[in-house]
Amino acid sequence: MKKNVYFIGIGGIGMSALARYFMHEGAHVAGYDLTESELTRALESEGADIHYEDSVEAIPEAMRSDKSTLVVYTPAVPSTHSELCWFREQGYEVLKRSEILGHLTEGKFVMAVSGTHGKTSTTTMVAWLNRVTTGGGSAFLGGLSKNFDGNIVIGGGKRMAVEADEFDRSFLRLNPDVAVVTSADADHLDIYGTHEAVKEAFAQFVSQIRKGGAVIMRQGAGVTLRNPGISKYSYSLDGGTDFYAQNLRLQENGLFRYNIVCPDRTIKDCLLGVPGRVNVENSIAAVASVWCACKCRGEEFSEEKVKKALESFSGVKRRFDLHINRPGCVYMDDYAHHPAEIMAALKSVKGAFPGRHITAVFQPHLYSRTNDFHAEFAQALSNADSVVLLPIYPARELPMEGVTSEMIARDVTVPCVMSTREELPGEIVGRNTDVVITFGAGNIDACIEPLTRALNEKYAEQNA
Repeated sequence: MKKNVYFIGIGGIGMSALARYFMHEGAHVAGYDLTESELTRALESEGADIHYEDSVEAIPEAMRSDKSTLVVYTPAVPSTHSELCWFREQGYEVLKRSEILGHLTEGKFVMAVSGTHGKTSTTTMVAWLNRVTTGGGSAFLGGLSKNFDGNIVIGGGKRMAVEADEFDRSFLRLNPDVAVVTSADADHLDIYGTHEAVKEAFAQFVSQIRKGGAVIMRQGAGVTLRNPGISKYSYSLDGGTDFYAQNLRLQENGLFRYNIVCPDRTIKDCLLGVPGRVNVENSIAAVASVWCACKCRGEEFSEEKVKKALESFSGVKRRFDLHINRPGCVYMDDYAHHPAEIMAALKSVKGAFPGRHITAVFQPHLYSRTNDFHAEFAQALSNADSVVLLPIYPARELPMEGVTSEMIARDVTVPCVMSTREELPGEIVGRNTDVVITFGAGNIDACIEPLTRALNEKYAEQNA
């Protein structure tokens, strides 16, 4: 391993996990990101050297030797990025994040979770199930696990849980032993062009499962299976599949108790430590993944340890993430940025808090995604009782003429207003609503603290 590793786009959730891995292995880590964030500040506190201006001059002197420095970049960075161009021109070893992840999985029993939505929560559940049931296991996660307090897990044993990202076809660098497919909806059409191309990429991913392995497919995912050397299983929330939930009961605190039906047994009276029907379904996939791992490896499958892991699972930051849960005042935040994700989340919120007034706040992510799915976003958001829309977060894109959040607002069938991030706390506390959920993959997370504070202050005043 080279002693220096330089990351272009170090603040990304996947990139920061790799940066932490290399620091753990003793490498000197540095890098660039567009904006300072909680992730980059954490990396800096751990010893990484990070700057926020695309400047060759800002590259640390220690990284200016091509023989001792590996360069890792995210495909979200444009090919014209001056630092990326300089490293290539100078003959450095320059690899994509997905290539590095592919190398790190070699020699491991890889449990990969793919899907256009649901994969982060499911991968994190797999990692926690591995830890509780085996005492070990490693993981590269697409979110910040509350149980592990981070997005990387370095543990003993062969099991490695990996979030298999379809963006830029990154997951095709993996050859998993067990793979979950949570969904294959139309997304990243700026990359794939058509929904059929998305589904074909998932079919190729599944075809790369190692011989003797297994795939666990959500019912209705619509991915072609053409790998004869693996076991094939299906899962769902409601039944008619190999793995499913049975006797689902909502508890007073918004959590669910249920049985998990497997091909050879029923795990009775499970309690999941996070709310939402969507998380119950994710837990079915995670338990199925661990069941398959035990079957493939000839290891014991402990029902009691599985139940303990589910009950102690704390969730993922920005995934159905509860910040306030009081009578008459609930606030949660979710990373959902695809219509299907928002639809599933709102249905889960309605199920967890029946009869309550729900306000959905959404910051669209990418001009291209908004242009492709504005009608579907409107339909999904209309499952709330009222909607607040923020301006589009551009991420890696330049503006597209005529593409704005108002495209969504026009088709929303419940009361809908526009706001800015700065105006949002005042907009929300002025409403007669008792459940608020913020959605988006951009910088809407900066609203969490001020919105939580404003809602707590309103609650205190009303109950003084």
